[in-house]
Amino acid sequence: MKNAIIIHGMPSKEEYFEVGRSSSSNNQWLPWLQAKLVKQNILAQTPEMPEPYNPKYEEWKKVFEQFDINEETILIGHSCGGGFLIRWLSESSTKVGKVFLVAPWLDVEKYLKTGMFDFNIDKNLGQKTKGVSVLYSLDDEDYILDTIEKIKKETENIHFIEYKDKGHFCIEDLGGEEFPELLDLILK
Repeated sequence: MKNAIIIHGMPSKEEYFEVGRSSSSNNQWLPWLQAKLVKQNILAQTPEMPEPYNPKYEEWKKVFEQFDINEETILIGHSCGGGFLIRWLSESSTKVGKVFLVAPWLDVEKYLKTGMFDFNIDKNLGQKTKGVSVLYSLDDEDYILDTIEKIKKETENIHFIEYKDKGHFCIEDLGGEEFPELLDLILK
């Protein structure tokens, strides 16, 4: 059975503890995508990563690797979650299915002090997959566009999908919780 793991991004500490706000793993388009994939007989998980507002790679890796990850596994990461997947793929020898990185962030500006992105990108990480697609929008923040440039320079055989008006692919940018473009790419 195919499975999918959807990794959320990094909220601010204030957002994370805001009363009435959904958890990071149950926010934005993640629950919508999870439900759509389950209805396609793809077991989809959206794990809640520890202290997402202050991400530490080893802690995220422990949670992530509790799941069955194999050549049929579809990996999806948004923002910091996409950056996490780039590091995990760079450092792992595990072969996976398709990978979708939505507005990935690698902290090029060295904002974090947790070591989350202290690694070298494996330029051949795409060879460990059935294809890597990076979705980004030209109207996103500069720090995301800097990450996109870094990925373009340091990798090979990665498919880039450019949008002009999707911002950071959050609910307010997409006009709701649905993200049909991503679902179509996954099911293609």
